[in-house]
Amino acid sequence: MTDHDPFGRAVRDHYRGERTTPLLDRDGERTREHAVEKWYFGDHDEDAWRDAWLEGPLLDMGAGAGRDTLYYQERFETVAIEVSERLVDVMRDRGVEDARLADMFSLRESFDRDRFRSVHAIGTQVGLAGSMSSVREFLADLAVVTTPDATAVLDNYAPELAATADAFGYREDAAPGLAYRVYHCEYEGDVGRTLLFRLFSVDRLREATVGTPWTVAAARYGDVQWRAALEKR
Repeated sequence: MTDHDPFGRAVRDHYRGERTTPLLDRDGERTREHAVEKWYFGDHDEDAWRDAWLEGPLLDMGAGAGRDTLYYQERFETVAIEVSERLVDVMRDRGVEDARLADMFSLRESFDRDRFRSVHAIGTQVGLAGSMSSVREFLADLAVVTTPDATAVLDNYAPELAATADAFGYREDAAPGLAYRVYHCEYEGDVGRTLLFRLFSVDRLREATVGTPWTVAAARYGDVQWRAALEKR
């Protein structure tokens, strides 16, 4: 099993009804309780706008406990990936038909060329690329494992919105349209690795698609986040 995986252990224990202590996110002296039930075991986030961009075969990246995968696999072939073995086990036990241990930032190592018609990463996971150059590399790799007519739906926190400064772990960046979030998880004394999220605006996302086959086809904003649909040129 993955060492130092407090997040995966907490989600697994919650699923089994064995979690007696909170999963904490920590940023220095600041802490918050991670909303495990709400974020990973609630109902699928109904979003007709997002779903209109998705077709099978679908790759669900950073699938968590399989909440969205369970919805999509009833409609078309769906493959779910996670970097935690415990989360993969939870997904399989919950009925996810194809859950795999894989890293969304190493897609070429896990999948054949042209494997997927669409991809989905909702939960701001793309920010874990850490830098805009790495976001561009991710998009280039994503292009390899998707079909020539593929689409992708991604989301992230929006640094250009004033309310985003209140997001947990937020760090300013002097460059327009950029910021960071930094924190780590703790569970039952187990401390996870520091998570560094690169926050970027939709305009910065458009810049990152330069040199890749992707273009930002549509985007919309919530209170502190954006959601964007990409398609190949």
